[in-house]
Amino acid sequence: MYVRDALPTVVSMDERIVIVDSGTGLKLTEEQLDERSAIAIVQLRRRGVRSGDTVLICLPVGPDLLVATDAVIAAGGVAWPVSADLDADALRERIRDSGARVLISDLPRALEAAEESRVRIVMSVADLCALST
Repeated sequence: MYVRDALPTVVSMDERIVIVDSGTGLKLTEEQLDERSAIAIVQLRRRGVRSGDTVLICLPVGPDLLVATDAVIAAGGVAWPVSADLDADALRERIRDSGARVLISDLPRALEAAEESRVRIVMSVADLCALST
């Protein structure tokens, strides 16, 4: 996950922390959220996400989910979170019922479920953080 890899181990006292990864304890500051969201917005637009587009986001709760949701909303899209804890059948049904053509996920079962839906653009967390593609 790019947020975990890019986070510094020390955060100064004057930086506002917006989320702490419960698994690793690493912190995401407001400035880091803004930086990562700005990159993700560019990547979403490069892949054709436009105002009003529904974007499914199937990621575990944590910094990556926050960055993806922030970027989708800032790009004018409609963020549609799908629980990463759903079983394969429920996940397939939610993705199919959404009618969305864009999915952000790293979960194999979400990617498989997307194959049976209208989803045509699949982005991973790494895709969101890429400076250029």
